[in-house]
Amino acid sequence: MRKIAVFADVQNLYYTVRQAHGCHFNYGALWAEVSQRGTIVQAFAYAIDRGDARQQQFQQILRNLGFTVRLKPYIQRSDGSAKGDWDVGITLDVMEFAPQVDEVVLASGDGDFDLLLERIIQRYGVEAVAYGVPGLTANSLIRAASRYVPIEGALLLKN
Repeated sequence: MRKIAVFADVQNLYYTVRQAHGCHFNYGALWAEVSQRGTIVQAFAYAIDRGDARQQQFQQILRNLGFTVRLKPYIQRSDGSAKGDWDVGITLDVMEFAPQVDEVVLASGDGDFDLLLERIIQRYGVEAVAYGVPGLTANSLIRAASRYVPIEGALLLKN
């Protein structure tokens, strides 16, 4: 049976799906779709923790699906800007788990991950599948992935 690891960039998915489609990403549909290709042996969802009750409820939904939820505190800078970036954490986890699986699924449109996907394909021979919102996914990420899956249709939670 094909072993799969899933890495979901929650902030990227939230903002790109909302911008393009005006709704939310369907993590249950992602889980179901990926599960049809094999066994999900690891699944991480990376989010920012604001301590908000609705957000905590959402995080519990992710855990119920099978995700390990990794949280970073929301940091408001004195100049009014905010910080909350999981790029390094996602990269470390992908590099750790890629040698143990046949397929890595990255749900993010962030072009910063293009080199990561190129590296795990080259070094470990895994299939690297990128899920991202059409028009809001970096072309470099689409090119780097073994396969690109547009986030549309059943992958959207309509209100």
